[in-house]
Amino acid sequence: MDTTGKTCSHVMTAGISTAGELALDPLVTCKLCLCEYSLDKVSTLQECNCVFCTPCLKQYVQLAIKEGCGSVITCPDMMCLKHGILQESEIACLVPTQQLELYQRLKFEKEVHLDPCRTWCPSADCQTVCLVEPNELGKPVPVDCPTCYLKFCSACEAAWQSEHECKEYSALTVSHDYGVVLSKDPEALIKQCPACRVYIERNEGCAQMMCKNCKHTFCWYCLQNLDNDIFLRHYDRGPCRNKLGHSRASVMWNRTQVVGILVGLGVIALVTSPLLLLASPCIICCVCKSCRSKKKKKKPQDPAAT
Repeated sequence: MDTTGKTCSHVMTAGISTAGELALDPLVTCKLCLCEYSLDKVSTLQECNCVFCTPCLKQYVQLAIKEGCGSVITCPDMMCLKHGILQESEIACLVPTQQLELYQRLKFEKEVHLDPCRTWCPSADCQTVCLVEPNELGKPVPVDCPTCYLKFCSACEAAWQSEHECKEYSALTVSHDYGVVLSKDPEALIKQCPACRVYIERNEGCAQMMCKNCKHTFCWYCLQNLDNDIFLRHYDRGPCRNKLGHSRASVMWNRTQVVGILVGLGVIALVTSPLLLLASPCIICCVCKSCRSKKKKKKPQDPAAT
């Protein structure tokens, strides 16, 4: 790691013992590898205060940069209540300069791609970010490149001419729920996520899709929101009926598993609640006895007795 990374790693650590201090610092368990480390070998995230060993966090961030395509890097703890996001200064402390520059470039390209008011110049020798005039109807508009002076279509990126007919726009429709342009063809292999507009390719599998970028769940054919449809009732009726891609028996088995999990959790909660109430006096008593015994051991001896 470069000198910058070494300097930053000290800022991110939870705490470092001073010189000459006895090595009695508490150990911290990394949530990724489940091993215990001293405080000088762990890193604490600024936004959520989750603690991980620095080697595990480095590997996680490097993999997230390679596979995330510029997406924000979230806390690796799936149970993190604050859903923390790593700051760019933290990422700079964990990866080499070359990977940091790659992340910044991918992040910028994704921001331009998702911004309806910006687009890239289609000329291979130019690649300038051009401004697109907003259009309430979502129709294509001419875009002027300030660098190479090319005038092109905002939808198909072809050269703009008088009475231009965009072939790509004729195959698209505007979603009023999200205000984005989506494909009309239900059998299309590539579509945009209705929530974040990231392009998704479906090669095979069921019609229930989850966007890797924003975790939004939707139907591939009609793009309807399926975030709260845990029983997949959407495929029991309407135009998407029986188009999930699984057999009826498989769907019923999935629903049975969901019901079983919910019932099991309810039974566990009902059984353990009274047991915890009954056992709480014993637990408190044991804790108090343990505290008293520790205090007695720490009590200094009488000098006269020696």
